Amino acid sequence: MLVLYHHPFLPSCRFARLILSEYRVEHELLREPFWEHRTAFLALNPAGTLPIAHAPGADPIVGAEVLMEYLEETEGAGQGDRRLLPEVPQERAEVRRLVAWFEHKFAEEVSGPFAFERILKVEMPSRSGGGAPDSTILRTARQNLRGHLNYLAHLLRDRNWIAHERISFADLAAAAGLSCLDYLGEVPWDEEDAVKEWYQRIKSRPSFRPLLQDVAKMVRPADHYVDLDF
Repeated sequence: MLVLYHHPFLPSCRFARLILSEYRVEHELLREPFWEHRTAFLALNPAGTLPIAHAPGADPIVGAEVLMEYLEETEGAGQGDRRLLPEVPQERAEVRRLVAWFEHKFAEEVSGPFAFERILKVEMPSRSGGGAPDSTILRTARQNLRGHLNYLAHLLRDRNWIAHERISFADLAAAAGLSCLDYLGEVPWDEEDAVKEWYQRIKSRPSFRPLLQDVAKMVRPADHYVDLDF
């Protein structure tokens, strides 16, 4: 059985959890305080990053995008209508483009700063970078968020899901990042109705329920966080 080394409020880790659940891959979650640089953890991934999926006797699978490709290769063909990567090459390219957008650009500009400043820094000791959030970084992330929400709304004007007409890995990557912000009450949902309706559909999926049970240390979720109709 796979063990997923993760932190519940890293967007990439949430993406990995959604992938595993959607493809019904049995796995165990192991919360990893990556800032401690444990020797056993670094032996799996010298870069010290999460997530890592590992099965005894096998090489570790490092990173949510790598896990996505691995599961698509090993499990995708048997998923039928549940498959998260389309058959058409051009559509597959679009899914991968949008996954990269949310795994990198959105994470760098929005979800990563929020997760680090408002959740991780509370949990981390000062010697590892913990402390009070930086208001300047958060203000910039809030400004960036609106641009990304506008882009999501643009995608959803002509599509049922953000990459094409069926749910894909791209939707999971986007929702994983937004869910961290939603926990903090940072998403202005009423500004983009199409994005809110899309997120409600994602939030209602069985794979999403475990994420809604996550609780950050010393940081309470927004009142609407667990509500499917908000």
